[in-house]
Amino acid sequence: MRGFDYFCSHKILLFMLLRLAAVILSVILLVPGWLGLSGLTLLAAFVPLLWISASAENSRRGWWSTFGWAALTFVLWNACTVWWIWNATPVGPVAATLVSTFMNMIAFMLFHSVSKKAHKALAYVTLVSAWITTEYWYTTGDFSWPWLILGNGFSHEVWAVQWYEYTGVFGGSLWVLLCNILLFEALRARSVRRGIIAAAFIVIPPAISLAIDAAWEQPDEGSAEVSIIQPNVDCYDKFHGDDAWQERNIVDLLSEVPAEAQFILLPETAVPGYYREPALSDFWMGAPDQAGDFWVELTDSLRNRHPQALLIAGANTTRHYPTGAQTETARKERFGKGYYDVFNTAVGLDSAGRVQLHHKGRLVIGVENTPTWVFDVMKFLVIDLGGTLGQIGKGLHGTAFEHNGVSVGPAICYEGLYGDFYGDFVRRGAQFMAIISNDGWWGDTPGYRHLFSISRLRAIEHRRAIARSANTGESGFISPRGEVGETLGWEQRGVISARVPLCSKMTFYTRYGDYVARISQYVLLLCVLYYIAYRVKKKNYLVK
Repeated sequence: MRGFDYFCSHKILLFMLLRLAAVILSVILLVPGWLGLSGLTLLAAFVPLLWISASAENSRRGWWSTFGWAALTFVLWNACTVWWIWNATPVGPVAATLVSTFMNMIAFMLFHSVSKKAHKALAYVTLVSAWITTEYWYTTGDFSWPWLILGNGFSHEVWAVQWYEYTGVFGGSLWVLLCNILLFEALRARSVRRGIIAAAFIVIPPAISLAIDAAWEQPDEGSAEVSIIQPNVDCYDKFHGDDAWQERNIVDLLSEVPAEAQFILLPETAVPGYYREPALSDFWMGAPDQAGDFWVELTDSLRNRHPQALLIAGANTTRHYPTGAQTETARKERFGKGYYDVFNTAVGLDSAGRVQLHHKGRLVIGVENTPTWVFDVMKFLVIDLGGTLGQIGKGLHGTAFEHNGVSVGPAICYEGLYGDFYGDFVRRGAQFMAIISNDGWWGDTPGYRHLFSISRLRAIEHRRAIARSANTGESGFISPRGEVGETLGWEQRGVISARVPLCSKMTFYTRYGDYVARISQYVLLLCVLYYIAYRVKKKNYLVK
């Protein structure tokens, strides 16, 4: 009897060690795409986790065991890829990991439950549709963090995903999930035929991508001369530092911009202070219809040195309302009777002093997008990724700035993570895209580098060239194929210029957006209904 107990305890220990090894292997295969390495490992990353699910006993104990191993996998995946948020706030990576893991667990445990009670095909369709659906939910809510969408993992393999112009990143998620399922089934059955099918699903999409890349041609619509400025201002000093020095820094860099520039980019919140719309008057003491002194200086600089240029600069702006007309996000004026909204704004300014405005429409969770009462109660939990804390005003859509017959989309930082919202700039006429960002919050980590590389996927999805200006981090040019041109790296100050191709055509994805994810929602609903009907029918059969 003692020998039997010894055998059982060692068998249990062996099973636990095997499952722990499977978890570690899954994590090793999941993380590279977000750490500047290859994302192709994603195509096999779920195989160990699928083995854990398949080998679990069909019981409550087996369900909780699978739950624990899956939760450990997703927590480690998140922790290994978003740890850099710690540089801005210790709570940040914890909050991001908890919410993201929760979404992952909904999908995986729903699959596991179905796989133990119904046939295999229904379980796998449930896994695919549930995973993509929960990814989609994480992009559409007010509190969203779409960093770990599986399709984002291929930002360093743009040669393999040129078909994103038809599917967007959710097509990448679909590819990952199908490859993992087919590969697991081939290994499980030890079937050569299934192995060939799995290999075909792995190889064919990149082959199609190469064919698309070879056939794609840049439309002959001309180009624009664009200059990018990277001021290299410390993010943590920026909002509490010397405004006059920051203004002089901008003016000095403007003097280095070539005279023939048609568009000049400054990063997110580059212009210090707060300015009142629509004239951009000084918030505290300026006349409402008169531009602030620094905006006047910028206009004079453009008129004297770059009369044909449009300056796109980030700034904090305010919009004021009389009592009774305020928005939900408006704040009460400290010394007045009205209300005002604070916006994270992209400002388009030309040499005649004409102003165009775009308000940031996808706000950073916990910093810009925190309901006022939540911020007051839980302000110690905010994730510090931006310069304006609390609930700020929210733009409703993308905007296209028009200048001398050319349209540009001025996306602000976080907006570059949302393929469909980003496409709104293009649908409104943008012929190339400008992304202005403020990346230095996280230090010299994979965070700002991956934020830049994700922009490569946006370029492919909408076939628009990108000029990206960061406060510090990585500024540079990206072609419509996702190829990276000249860049400025971490803590580099300077100006780079290039001719950026223009395009007015819309891709399939631009027109129809995240249709893969929307369809997945309906498929998931059908799977759940079918599963319920299946279980009821089986139960009634057993009763008879």
